[in-house]
Amino acid sequence: MPGPLDVLILRDPRESAKKCSLIPLRGTPGIEFQEYRADRTVEAGGRVLLDPAAEPISADDRGLPLLVLDSSWRRLPKLSATVVGTPRRRRLPHLKTAYPRRSRDFDDPSEGLASVEALYAALVLLGHEGVDHLLDQYRWKDEFLEANAEALQGGAL
Repeated sequence: MPGPLDVLILRDPRESAKKCSLIPLRGTPGIEFQEYRADRTVEAGGRVLLDPAAEPISADDRGLPLLVLDSSWRRLPKLSATVVGTPRRRRLPHLKTAYPRRSRDFDDPSEGLASVEALYAALVLLGHEGVDHLLDQYRWKDEFLEANAEALQGGAL
């Protein structure tokens, strides 16, 4: 069984706070927010870093702290460039977002999730129980949970 939450969220300050699905989690025990700055690095050694091009998350990753990069897909390389150390890059299984995404100038990857959806899914798959409250302020909570019930059931890996 994993220990208490240990989540670091590196957030792009250019992203709208009004649209950010993670902002309601500020002040949650075990979740730390850091603002991205190009001149500052973030130590990620020993953390699981969500990366859609990596190996799938597995039971071997349970108990590890988590790093979430919160930005648009276009700016993700800039945030990634500030990550130092050797994180365990892992991808989530294919999940359906409930967030109604629209972009005028960039196509989101089909596996793209709202940041709070990705955070919740990663924590469930890492074996954390009792994290449903992280979705309490997410408008599309019920739709997300219903669409992904099988993939997330009991943190099955």
